[in-house]
Amino acid sequence: MKLASGKTSTFYFNMKPTMLDSEGAFLIATLILDQLEGIEADMVGGLEMGAVPIAASVATLAHTRGRKLPAFFVRKQAKEHGTKSLIEGLGPGETMSGKRVVIVEDVTTTGGSSIKAAEAIRAAGGTIVRVITIVDRLDGAADAFATASLPFHPLLTLNDFKT
Repeated sequence: MKLASGKTSTFYFNMKPTMLDSEGAFLIATLILDQLEGIEADMVGGLEMGAVPIAASVATLAHTRGRKLPAFFVRKQAKEHGTKSLIEGLGPGETMSGKRVVIVEDVTTTGGSSIKAAEAIRAAGGTIVRVITIVDRLDGAADAFATASLPFHPLLTLNDFKT
């Protein structure tokens, strides 16, 4: 299979059916929120499209726990109409300036998608407090995140799926 990174692999993780399933979304959000215990964060999100259902589930479940953690997403390109926003989910007059942000992603290979989202957040004045992926393919993302000074915490890795 060809991956978003451009690499090919015999392992393909399609997390969309799990992320969009009510039980799967609940479990993923639970694991992410458990990992965020004690971490000060103002928003959760990442690059469209993979981060959107994750961030929405985390924001929803956070509310049931009494925690305010709204979702956002970073577009791959700013819209050419309407607000022309690159970052979506902010209220009127709200900015990323000073916000502590958690980046989420479904599957991470090289980290490119999360790094792109992090760069947009940093350019808008936000601080990345954590990058969380559901599955790290162990294909260079950890090193890329370390180089970019991004604290990376996968829920699972490729090794969890090998028999």
